[in-house]
Amino acid sequence: MKAEIIAVGTELLLGQIVNTNAQYLSQELAAMGIDVYYQTVVGDNASRLQGAIELASQRADILILTGGIGPTQDDLTKDALAAHVGRSLHIDRLAMDQIERFFAGRGINMTENNRRQALVIDGSTPLPNETGLAVGLALAQEDNFYIVLPGPPKEMKPMFDQQAKPWLLQHALTDEMPIYSKMLKFAGIGESLLEDRLLDLIDGQTDPTIAPYAKEGEVTVRISTKAPTEQEAMEKLNAMQGQIQSRLADHMYASMDVPIERIIVDMMADRGITLSAAESCTGGMLMESITSIPGSATMFVGGIVCYSNEMKEKLLHVPHALLEGDDAPGAVSAEVAEVLAENVRMITDSDFGLSVTGVAGPGYSERKPVGLVYVGIAQRGQKTEVFELKLNGNRETIRVRSVKTLLYRLWQRLVSTDPATGESKDQV
Repeated sequence: MKAEIIAVGTELLLGQIVNTNAQYLSQELAAMGIDVYYQTVVGDNASRLQGAIELASQRADILILTGGIGPTQDDLTKDALAAHVGRSLHIDRLAMDQIERFFAGRGINMTENNRRQALVIDGSTPLPNETGLAVGLALAQEDNFYIVLPGPPKEMKPMFDQQAKPWLLQHALTDEMPIYSKMLKFAGIGESLLEDRLLDLIDGQTDPTIAPYAKEGEVTVRISTKAPTEQEAMEKLNAMQGQIQSRLADHMYASMDVPIERIIVDMMADRGITLSAAESCTGGMLMESITSIPGSATMFVGGIVCYSNEMKEKLLHVPHALLEGDDAPGAVSAEVAEVLAENVRMITDSDFGLSVTGVAGPGYSERKPVGLVYVGIAQRGQKTEVFELKLNGNRETIRVRSVKTLLYRLWQRLVSTDPATGESKDQV
């Protein structure tokens, strides 16, 4: 079975909101064994919407439309679909009762246009809206299956999960095998180099399939397969994961779709070790990424944003001679990164102290180039490490890559450290 998702709304075309519905629906449909070959976005225009439905019905078995089913005159999805299938619209009594109760319960007079939210196509199955007012619908006609859902995600997601999915399983799917996937996460390596190491697997792939794609500072590899049971699928996926991991063990930090900071928080919390940070050019981005993870309160003790040289001296006791003077290495230097990491660790009495200082741009600082960044890792009882980074990109990209690189280096230190002694496994 092939599906096409049609998102309706001029606000999507103007970029005023992001089409997160298509992402959610594609993932859900893939899990049901339904391939999504096209995603369409069309504005609130009757003729263009009908044209999109006509085209989709020729190249897909299942059409899922989201948005355009509210109370106003530019909510045209049901009208356009009704015209396409040659059927009339009528008020669904149960949906209308729900709308009337909503307004009566709040003591508000219901305007006549709200009746549009209770419209369904003749012969269709109404899909009740448990979190909103506009009723959805499901319809089978000839070789096509149509699903109409609300636009707001808080209404669309529960309606699809509780109403549309069971309808599709009953009416559209017979012997389709579900698609199972695993997400492998990598850090400290670019997409092109990762792909090069897996090129023979990617070129020769049949089942499971391998699809790498990059986000800022990390790479994800999705491996997917179809199978009649989850056990059979996992056997194939785990075998492929083993091949990939054997080639990229130094970079693969998770076999699920989580950021590296989640893995770090969990590792440190499990071991009962603590972390602090001193940030200059990243301005708190490192600390924000860590504290956004639930459970970080058990391992993150605090940190300091030392953006100016004055704050580096006053709060983190960086010697003035390192920061200023003809022979000073300057704030953007390995020496300062080392002192920042060690001093924030000692000030907070944490097991690890992290630091980052650099030039995020767009202009030069201390006559040093944009993208020059130093990150440091201090560990109780161990030698402090400092890494020099030469990063490309705009200001935001450099800041994000600095944080991701430092987190990757910390992850490397954690996986190579014996949890019982805190020493490197190579020394144990």
